[in-house]
Amino acid sequence: MAMVRVEPVEVSVRADWFDGRPREVVVAGQRLPVLELVGVRDETAAFPVVAGPRTLFDVETQVARLRLAFRHRSRRWTIEAMEAHQAA
Repeated sequence: MAMVRVEPVEVSVRADWFDGRPREVVVAGQRLPVLELVGVRDETAAFPVVAGPRTLFDVETQVARLRLAFRHRSRRWTIEAMEAHQAA
């Protein structure tokens, strides 16, 4: 399957103190530990000043692969896209 864009949903993310990598995502009260950081995309220069910069993180969890966006100005995390794992 491929990543499917979703309406941005605000989530709570625990990040590593030293490097800022997401370690745990809390969605609707469910804690999802991050198993692997698949990719990082820094978009600080891609957005107008009004919208502010953001950084995208593609992370792998037990339930799905998620694309998390961290908006630097508001310091908020959102899920922008997801790919659910297929049941075997």
